[in-house]
Order: sequence, then C-alpha cells, then structure tokens
Amino acid sequence: YHFVCCMFDKVDSRPNIIFILADDYGFNDVGYHGSEIKTPNLDKLASEGVKLENYYVQPICTPTRSQLLSGRYQIHTGLQHGIIWPLQPSGLPLDSPTIADKIKQAGYSTHAVGKWHLGFYKKEYLPTSRGFDSYYGYLTGSEDYFKHSRCYGGFCGMDLRDNTEPTSADGKYSTHLFSEKVIDIVNNHNSEKPLFIYLPFQAVHSPLQVPDEYVTPYDNIKDRNRRSYAGMVSAMDEAVGNITQTFKQKGLWNNTLLVFSTDNGGQILSGGNNWPLRGWKHSLWEGGMRGVGFVHGNMLKNKGTSTKELMHVTDWYPTLVGLAGGDLNGTKPLDGFDQWKTISEGVEGPRKVLLHNIDPLFKTVGEPAYNDTFDSRVRAAIRYKDWKLITGNPGNGSWIPEPTSHLSAIYQYESEKKNLWLFNIAEDPTEHKDLSNKYPDIVKTMLDMLQGFNHTSVPCYYPKEDKRGNPELLGGYWGPWM
Repeated sequence: YHFVCCMFDKVDSRPNIIFILADDYGFNDVGYHGSEIKTPNLDKLASEGVKLENYYVQPICTPTRSQLLSGRYQIHTGLQHGIIWPLQPSGLPLDSPTIADKIKQAGYSTHAVGKWHLGFYKKEYLPTSRGFDSYYGYLTGSEDYFKHSRCYGGFCGMDLRDNTEPTSADGKYSTHLFSEKVIDIVNNHNSEKPLFIYLPFQAVHSPLQVPDEYVTPYDNIKDRNRRSYAGMVSAMDEAVGNITQTFKQKGLWNNTLLVFSTDNGGQILSGGNNWPLRGWKHSLWEGGMRGVGFVHGNMLKNKGTSTKELMHVTDWYPTLVGLAGGDLNGTKPLDGFDQWKTISEGVEGPRKVLLHNIDPLFKTVGEPAYNDTFDSRVRAAIRYKDWKLITGNPGNGSWIPEPTSHLSAIYQYESEKKNLWLFNIAEDPTEHKDLSNKYPDIVKTMLDMLQGFNHTSVPCYYPKEDKRGNPELLGGYWGPWM
C-alpha cells in the first residue's frame, strides 16, 4: 500500500496553463462589462474565476506581446516605438529567455497558436526558437481571416506557418482554424507532462471579417463595423467554449489555469468600444491600455471575485513561471511582479508603480513643464498607486459610446501645446479631471520617477525597412530573409 501511495505522489500536480490573448478587444466588448455583445463563455469563466479590474496592457500589438513574453518593459528591450512592420529586420531581443523558454525548462510541453508579431527576419526569432515546442499561425498582423494573406508596402504574400514551414488553409476562418489547432494539441497531449498553450487569436483585429451566421443575431446594430465586430467577438467566444470543452473531455480541466487578456484597447474605427473609458487603441488614455482580463482555475482560492489591485502584462512572466515550478535564473532584470497570491487569495498586490511607456521617437509637443527632470514634451505615461501622469502627445482623448446607445460622443481635442496631465484613476477612471495644476508636487515627483526609468532605458530600435523581405523572393510567403 505504501509503495502505491508513493507512486501516486510522483504524479505531476502542476497546472496546465492556457493563455488566450485577444487582439484589439475593447473594454466595453465583453458581456460582463455591460456590452451589447454576447459573450456567454467568457462571462461564465470570468464569473467562476477572478476578474482583473485594474489591469493594464500596452496601447498596441507588438509592445504587449513583447512584455508578456519577456516580463520586461519596452524601454528595456528597445521596442518602445510602434510595432514591428513586416519588412523591418527587428524582433524581441534574443538576450533574455522568454516565458516559454522558462516554462519549457520547468518540464512543460509548450505550444503557440496564432499571431506572433515579435519579429521573423531570421529563424532565431521564430516561435520554435523562442521556447515553443510547436507553432501554428502567422508572423505579421492585419491579414485576411480566410485567405491568410497580407499586403504591405506594395508587396503581398501568404502568412501561415506550421512550425517553421509555410502552410495553407485557404477559406478556413482563422478563429476556427486556431481553436481547432489548439483542440488537436489538447487531444494529442501526453498527460505525463503539464501543458502550456499560448493562443494569441487574430480576432478581433481588423479586417472586419466573419462568417454570416455570427452576424445575424446582431441585426439590431445598425453600425456596419460594430455589427461585423460583434459577430467576430461571438465567434471568438464560441471558440473559447469549444476549447474549454475539449480540456474537460480529456480530463485536464480540473487542473488547468486559463488566463484571458486583451492586447490593447478597442479600435473605435474598426468596431471596438471602450466606453466609459477615454480614448482607444494607440493612445495613452485608459481606453488604450486598461485591459479586459481574468483568470480561471480550480487552484484559485478566491473564486468568483474581482481584484482592483494594480496589475500589468509584464506580471504574467514571474507569476506563471512560478506557478509552473520554474526559476528566473538567466533572465535579464524583470519588470513584472509575481501576482499569484494577489489573484488567488486577494492579498494586497506588490505593484505600486507601473511604467506605461516612454517613446523617444514619437513627435514631441509644447515646451518642457519643468527643468532638471523628465522632459514633458516626450510621449510617456506612468502610474504611482492611484495617480497617473501623462506627458507629450497621448493620442486621441475622446469618449465614444456604443453606436446603439443614446449617448453622444464627446470629442476632445487638446491644445497643441499641452503636454502634461495628472489624474486620480481610482476616483476618476474616465479621466475627466486633470489635476496637474492642483498638485504640482505630485507632478514633479512622478516626472522624477519617469526620469529614473529613462536613465535605465536602452536605445530604441526601429530599423529601416528591408526590401529583401519581399514575399515574392521567398516563395510567396512572409518569412525569414536573413
């Protein structure tokens, strides 16, 4: 009896982990935030788990992905400006292991399915060189959901890979394609090893494409973009339901942790919505960066709750590597915090400061507000507890309601010279009351904090485009060219 008991003690009790990253998914586009869009699967998972209601990502695609995979701020990887465009010889630096490297080292089977967007000009930057045992998906962004092709800079090519090899799935809608690929991975998984799946959906980024049956329930939405977008969200929600059902059928669900996150705020021009937050994708306002996020799993002690503790996308690295029983040896200094006890038990979070970004290449605005501290002409934003400071040009700061609501949009155009804002986000989450004139001492303190971060930043890497990446020279596919 003793022998049998000890044999069972050897069974790996560490959780399977699936991290689902939605693309351009707005704050007001999930059912539990009061959206007109129906998301029954996401709502159920969130209500059984822990909703993250003070959770931040970056305003655009590559930066969020780079911070998720590296656990490090953009200022520490050189990716602080823009995204990686298809012809740029750039990528997430190879000088520090990714979250997948670390989880794989801990003994997990690791898989990525979906949008990469972290560089591919050399094979070393492909997902299978960055800690993933397998990869199925596309390397650029904004491609056709059915044809899996992408045009950029006058060049057009296919963009779909199975591990490192070009592949095709013409006519298959990407949300279905990627969810079915994940279902195959789960069904074929050898349960001796725990499983880590990273699923960055193409959905719900433009172009606005979805099979008609998903749009029909939203005939009441007259705005064409919003109607298509709602259908795309429904298709993604259904896909998440199908994936969780497969984990259950395989007997893995009870020991699986699911994390759901957006990569940035919704794109108003392509059907997304962030009401009541200010601004949208690309901006440093809350609508650009405050993310939809939740965690689900039996291992959570505080099921059915939400947390308002400050969290950031860099925090997943130490949190999930820790949960996987991994170590942080060999990583460059991380900017993320292990938030597991905060999420699971509701204890006070370790994060008091959050650098949203400092972008030295963005066009400057106005004159410096103070000397001997951070230059307020430069685009940047930082959180300290409940305070948020923005400098430079934050992007469009309008408040846009859902198209079906009876509320009017409030279009906000700041003076061309203004470059400093201070908000108390706990009291004013919609950023209506700029307190920068009322609390100059807090402004100065936070500018000094920005200056401190700025001293630790590495040079911004945003190389010129390289025409050798033209897909016509590479067998018709976007892919490595060096």
